[in-house]
Amino acid sequence: MTVEELPTTEARRLLPVLREIADEVGPRAGAEGRVADYIPALSEVDPTAFGLAVAGVDGEVLGVGESRTPFSIQSVSKAFSLALALGADAEALWRRVGREPSGNPFNSLVQLEQEDGIPRNPFINAGALVVTDHLLTTTGDARGAVLELLRAESGNPRVDFDASVARSEAARGDRNAALAHFMASYGNLRNPVADVLEHYFWQCSIAMSCEDLAAAGLFLARHGLRGDGSRLLDRSAAKRINSIMLTCGAYDAAGEFAFRVGLPGKSGVGGGILAVVPGRCTLCVWSPALDRHGNSVAGVEALDRFTTLTGLSVF
Repeated sequence: MTVEELPTTEARRLLPVLREIADEVGPRAGAEGRVADYIPALSEVDPTAFGLAVAGVDGEVLGVGESRTPFSIQSVSKAFSLALALGADAEALWRRVGREPSGNPFNSLVQLEQEDGIPRNPFINAGALVVTDHLLTTTGDARGAVLELLRAESGNPRVDFDASVARSEAARGDRNAALAHFMASYGNLRNPVADVLEHYFWQCSIAMSCEDLAAAGLFLARHGLRGDGSRLLDRSAAKRINSIMLTCGAYDAAGEFAFRVGLPGKSGVGGGILAVVPGRCTLCVWSPALDRHGNSVAGVEALDRFTTLTGLSVF
């Protein structure tokens, strides 16, 4: 029996759309943009790779292309660290990081100096470092907490860190170190800078496939409910993460992403983008060639086509 002959689910209804997108967008992957070569371990990734997966709220996950190939999730991990951090004294976290789009590159120092060491949002690097610091204080092991959540929600116990990527990021981590030290000078880090950076780099190095990542993000489509039915977040907190993903999740091109795609999304310089259709499904697309903002060129195009073909958006 083929997938199409099985009882209809959200993922199966959408699979033909994914195939159409893969046929249309996949062959052009890598024609524009470039891989994140400022991180040496990512410079070796094939820029023409393309994978796309959808996970329905019932938990079924289907994909096309290289949807089972692990890649470095990089900043997509920030949505998961934020979810964990909001489960432990959210009010304290929001006193240390804002919720506004930055309008500047993800590793910019400019606004930190103007705004007394308070990052604009939790998805730029400075904000993610504060989230990591908060999680390190509340759990004692920020990177381990993120990995455990991703393994549990993806259903894949083999999800793991990529040590070569973590070491590569640490070797080129001067700008992130500058951000961390600057915030520490304003008293906005509670733990030693070296510890925060270590956990942040390892968290970003986690490798997952599109299918794994789409499954792991389903709690955002389920209004905070985990795969086992327990609650990771209340509905309000899940709504807030989705709203910040919509307004801040694509670096300083978040407005363009919202305009074209119309879904909450979080991108990473590994070429992955996680997108959420609340109450329906999550999607993950991967294609490593990036635009100048750090977003996957083919990934944004694929999600644009998805919402155009299906009419599924938050607008």
